[in-house]
Amino acid sequence: MERLSYIVRRLLLVIPTFLGITMVCFALTRFLPGGPVEMRLMRMRGMSGHGGAGEAASAQAGLGMNTVSEQYKQQLNQQFGFDKPLHRQYWDWLVTNRMGMMLPSYDVPNKTAWELVKSRIPVSVWFGAASFFLTYLVCIPLGIAKALKHRQLFDAVSSFIVFVAYAVPAFALAMVLKMGLCGTVEGLWDVFPLGGVSSDFDLPPTAWEWFCDRAWHMALPICCYVAGSFAMLTLMMKNSLLDQISSDYIRTVIAKGGTRRRAIWLHAFRNALIPVATGLGSMLSFMFVGSIIIENIFEIPGMGRLSFDALVGRDYAVFLALLALTASFSLIGNLLSDLIYMVIDPRIDFSKK
Repeated sequence: MERLSYIVRRLLLVIPTFLGITMVCFALTRFLPGGPVEMRLMRMRGMSGHGGAGEAASAQAGLGMNTVSEQYKQQLNQQFGFDKPLHRQYWDWLVTNRMGMMLPSYDVPNKTAWELVKSRIPVSVWFGAASFFLTYLVCIPLGIAKALKHRQLFDAVSSFIVFVAYAVPAFALAMVLKMGLCGTVEGLWDVFPLGGVSSDFDLPPTAWEWFCDRAWHMALPICCYVAGSFAMLTLMMKNSLLDQISSDYIRTVIAKGGTRRRAIWLHAFRNALIPVATGLGSMLSFMFVGSIIIENIFEIPGMGRLSFDALVGRDYAVFLALLALTASFSLIGNLLSDLIYMVIDPRIDFSKK
């Protein structure tokens, strides 16, 4: 009953937290300079300075050669809904336009924010899910092996490799892999494609051909995705298992006649997984959001790249829609971590939290 009460409290806490995050970011997009109105006016001023068709277009918009009329600026504010009070704008964004998903993009004609986001979700989920499972599939067994062979040669060599991978920034690793394995530098290997997520097939591919082609395109980006997570997760698993092995209850199990193998796998291993579960919440949001830098380097049409393009182009309709999704997944992921705690260790008491 106490756990159910805790889950209900956490679910209720998600609502004000989400509202607080979106309110602050929404207000910033309205007060910071260089918004969509200013960007549109700058483009129109640039058109008015080129003559010919540019002057005609500017004249139709009510512009002079070098100045923009106040009337046109008011029309833009009305078009974007910026003429309303701030609380009304936020209500329209949150409720009427469903967290901004139904708003038209400020930068892409005839597209709503949801249409743009929806087109990028499959790619981000594909890369995020593959990175997520590969990270845990490799790091947990590696951390266990390092703990069982603590201070041996395997532990030292694997620690060196893990720390080198962690020390290299993801964007630097992406550039090195792209130059060395994608044929961008003459004389080096041309094994993987320069970017994208799929090839152009003359005929519809079979399921196996599609899978192999997708794996071929995603190999290098996924290596960059997981390189930074390897060290943290591996060492967390190793240190957690070492702490459990040195605990009194493990020595008690062995003293009562249990084998060391039984003590580790039936008792220590489950408790060692508790700290590792803390990363599941952030990994859930990363699965859907992706990495801006890696997606730009490998030209992956994911949501990370979409958020970067929206922010640079001041397309706040798309940016706020992505922010709402990111905040939702992060809050759900944090709640999921607590539920995993309960499954791994039923002794955890949430009655005072």
